[in-house]
Amino acid sequence: MANPQDRYAIIVEKFRKKSLKLTPQRLAIAKILALSKGHPSVEEIFEQLKKTFSTMSLATVYRNVLLLKSFGEVLELSFPDGSNRYDGNRPYPHPHVICIKCGAIVDPALDALKDLTHLVAKETGFQILTHRFDFFGICRRCQNSDKK
Repeated sequence: MANPQDRYAIIVEKFRKKSLKLTPQRLAIAKILALSKGHPSVEEIFEQLKKTFSTMSLATVYRNVLLLKSFGEVLELSFPDGSNRYDGNRPYPHPHVICIKCGAIVDPALDALKDLTHLVAKETGFQILTHRFDFFGICRRCQNSDKK
């Protein structure tokens, strides 16, 4: 996990370089994404902010998250049910372990993935631009609740 304060500073600097206004709403969205240990959805970000910014719309959150994604500062995780979650702390391709019961997402530290990417490129002749590597299972908390 990257240092959240460093990630936030990088995102703010990206806004500045693109000559975008540093609105309180935009900065708050960036802060949630940079500081999040999880992978919030746009709806979850909106829920966290609507008390502070009562006039902010869900569309504002969507636009800013997609803006950050277009800058390469947010990684989008799309799921077959149409839901999306976002990682602003590690905005580059990395593996995820996803609980099929509660939806929890964990980022395991797997340095061997770089080697695997190289092997796939060598085997297929492809120039690998990005990847998505997800494991699905049942988290420890859900396993323990099933035992009760």
